[in-house]
Amino acid sequence: MNLDDFSDLIERPDGGVRRDAEERRERQIVPPGALGRLDELGEWLSAAQQAVPVKPIVQPRVVLFAGDHGVAELGVSGRAAGTAHELVRATLEGATPLAVLARQFSVPVRIIDAGLDCEPDLLPESVVRHRVRRGSGRIDIEDALTAEEAEQAVRLGIAIADEEADSGTDLVVLGDLSVGGTTAAATLIAALCGTDASVVTGRGGAGIDDLAWMRKCAAIRDSLRRARPVLGDQLELLATVGGADLAATTGFLLQCAVRKLPVILDGVVSSACALVAQRAAFRAPDWWLAGQVSGEPAQTKALDRMALNPLLDHGVIVGEGSGALLALPLVQAAAALAAELPERAPADQDDASKTDTDDD
Repeated sequence: MNLDDFSDLIERPDGGVRRDAEERRERQIVPPGALGRLDELGEWLSAAQQAVPVKPIVQPRVVLFAGDHGVAELGVSGRAAGTAHELVRATLEGATPLAVLARQFSVPVRIIDAGLDCEPDLLPESVVRHRVRRGSGRIDIEDALTAEEAEQAVRLGIAIADEEADSGTDLVVLGDLSVGGTTAAATLIAALCGTDASVVTGRGGAGIDDLAWMRKCAAIRDSLRRARPVLGDQLELLATVGGADLAATTGFLLQCAVRKLPVILDGVVSSACALVAQRAAFRAPDWWLAGQVSGEPAQTKALDRMALNPLLDHGVIVGEGSGALLALPLVQAAAALAAELPERAPADQDDASKTDTDDD
């Protein structure tokens, strides 16, 4: 498998449709620009859907890739190593912020176990049936995955994207359920952006103290030494310092772009995978929205590199897809306004055109 092949498969959202959406917006009763970024979102959705007026978002879904990372054994996370399955269980039981928000917004949640470090019988078969391996390797001293496992994980993500597109999902809210995932994500971003470990090291969704931050920084530094020699091959990079959940997320993002399925990114993990995917296919970020600012410095680096401007900045650092899900109503509102605001009467349009001519 060569991820660079995706570059020929991914097209940009339809520019002609976007221009038609912009022209329609100029004819509506609310002046262009009065709705701020909602105008831009509505036009982006029109181009992605190839439809004017834009169609409402009626079948969104939260997709969460789950996995444990061996680097968590170094004490770089606010949670104990090998406990990501507890996050999965809590989400399934409706006891996490993401689960509460999904219930409030009536959005179904799908969890895919790509690399949890637990016995499969602790979770429903629908969650664990796709597992690539049990946990990912400790990336500061060993590869996260074998080459075969990395390809299997990417293919898993591709298959999940196809399933979502085929089932009628019209917008994906993408997140992760991991322990140690932000360390792997920061390593990927630092490697691809050419920065040092200290520049990208954050405190994660669970929060860590200063000593844990220093351990995390050292782990990213050591992992970067292993990442830099393989920067020319995205699949090898994911095998070296990624993980099963990150590789699956990368494949998912690429195939969503192929299938023209829009995605809202959450925090640093999904942003890292998006950056890897962009390296393989430069048009792919045109199909993604950055849901929120997570407070992780590595996420800021990744979004800047992809020229993605976050929709929200509410200080939500809990992760797990919560910030991206909070952005969903904003996107739905943009679609509703673009589709349902009436156009001015022809006489009003003529008057407006005449006024513009007189001003000239």
